[in-house]
Amino acid sequence: MLYRQLGNTDLKVSEISFGTWAIGGSWGSVNDEESLRALQVAIDQGVNFFDTADVYGGGHSEELLAKATKGLEDKIHIATKFCRAGDIYDHATYSEEQVRAFCEASLKRLNREAIDLYQIHCPPLEILKDGRVFEVLDKLKQEGKIRHYGVSVETVEEGLFCVENTSVSALQVIFNLFRQKPLHELLPQAKSSGVGILVRLPLASGLLTGKFTKDTKFEADDHRNFNRDGESFNVGETFAGIPFETGVELANQLSWIKEGRISMAHAALRWLLDQEEISCVIPGFKNVQQVKANLEAGDVPSFTQEELKRLADFYETDIAKHIRGAY
Repeated sequence: MLYRQLGNTDLKVSEISFGTWAIGGSWGSVNDEESLRALQVAIDQGVNFFDTADVYGGGHSEELLAKATKGLEDKIHIATKFCRAGDIYDHATYSEEQVRAFCEASLKRLNREAIDLYQIHCPPLEILKDGRVFEVLDKLKQEGKIRHYGVSVETVEEGLFCVENTSVSALQVIFNLFRQKPLHELLPQAKSSGVGILVRLPLASGLLTGKFTKDTKFEADDHRNFNRDGESFNVGETFAGIPFETGVELANQLSWIKEGRISMAHAALRWLLDQEEISCVIPGFKNVQQVKANLEAGDVPSFTQEELKRLADFYETDIAKHIRGAY
């Protein structure tokens, strides 16, 4: 396992880390015993960073991480998020009283004295510009409740605002072969400002595995079913904002990337790891097999300059026009 500096923090994180949305809920059926086995395999293979949120299964993924990392609190870093358990548009959700309550609840579920990275969970730009929530986070940091803080953003504009106007240590962004926009401005500015980059949805909700067909069905409680067109939350969080059937077609056209790289998923993760500005990718998982497969991505060949140009051109001419929602 290779490790990268998380911005200007004192944390070095595994370049392939993991997100725990899927084992908490909203990705179909889960099995806690298998989730815990998968977490253990990841830890055994050198993964030292996990991302979660208080709303993943109503805090369930935080509780699973507490079990998996018991006794390893100094070695395994955890990032969690807050605000979506309330009304994200209500300023009261970001008051000192409420943020403290969110923080204390996460600390209790995680069974930790401090949160390594505490992130605002995709708030509106208006809240970021208001700025008062960052004053609360500064207080929690001074008190030792959190070590560092950041923001999970939906758009490049939000990310740039945070980099230029706040003291965030990290940004969590949607970035993959179907969502290449951060590559041009946000990533370079974040690096020059010492802000770490966590890449979520690196496989575009599974589209970039190449395993789906237009007839693929998802379970009722899987967001790839109930949020396919942004019915429940930001459309960009599901299939990178691309209509599912279109995404399947585009993925088929990208199938060439797997040549010499095991699979499309390995290749898609390799493309991300080749971006020096990112601190880590955080693919999701639901079982041991998925953890092992994702960890293999660090060993496959990088892309040539010719291949990179082909991917960039394909994004500009064939993909970008299909992305829905602000990004």
